[in-house]
Amino acid sequence: MTPTAQTTLVLAGTGKTGRRVASGLLAHDVPVRVGSRRADPPFDWQDDTTWEPALHGIDAAYVAFYPDAAFPGAAATVGSFADLAVDCGVRRLVLLADRGAGEAERCEQAVRDSGAEWTVVRAGFITQNFSEAFLAESVRAGVVALPAGGVAEPFTDAEDIADVAVAALTGNGHGGRIHDVTGPRLLTFAEAVGEIARAARRDVRYMPVTPEHFISSVTARGVPAEYATQLAGLMAEVFDGRRAAVTDTVERVLGRSPRDFAEYAHETAATGVWDTRAGSSG
Repeated sequence: MTPTAQTTLVLAGTGKTGRRVASGLLAHDVPVRVGSRRADPPFDWQDDTTWEPALHGIDAAYVAFYPDAAFPGAAATVGSFADLAVDCGVRRLVLLADRGAGEAERCEQAVRDSGAEWTVVRAGFITQNFSEAFLAESVRAGVVALPAGGVAEPFTDAEDIADVAVAALTGNGHGGRIHDVTGPRLLTFAEAVGEIARAARRDVRYMPVTPEHFISSVTARGVPAEYATQLAGLMAEVFDGRRAAVTDTVERVLGRSPRDFAEYAHETAATGVWDTRAGSSG
């Protein structure tokens, strides 16, 4: 039986990368089970009693840990899931991991140790964080405040991440490989926000802040304190220049160029998500 003939479980299947992976698999005529708390059967990373029902009849899985593979404790949970998946007959695991983050590297090792055929898809700062996460509100407010200083980042488009993951889930030759996915060029956060400002034809600026200021500002907008603290810790870890390099992964795996940030900014601005009259992005 071919790899595409079996059902694939897509965890975080309603998130930035997961919903794109699910769509890509369906376009390849691969049956998909979306893994989320509202799915049937439901899947909750924090409730391991939901894992086995979601794994029933599954041949492969896209493993995107929520809230993030780089957050403390992720590796132990991902490892437990990977071991159970193999016990349930899952043959192939494709893990989404953060470039340069220590806990994410431990997640990678846990998946490698599971005995499944594994592929790691590494990504840095996902471009769609500016439009499909809480930063959309910051863009609308005109100030994007992050503890990232002047570091350069090869912003990674969720479409590229998903397409590479779909290739790994449906094709051969990806087992035992790490696909380090980046955009085509390095941008500082000031430059990226400048691209958004030009595309949206609005005054939007980047403001570097301390982790403490970041935590207080986002919690004031309703972001849970624990999540904000862990996110600030991740930024402090990886925004030190360690990710300031681009790769040829998208071209090598997909045979096309990665999506440029400017293209994302112009296409996203046209949707109106950054208009001041737009509601919360959720």
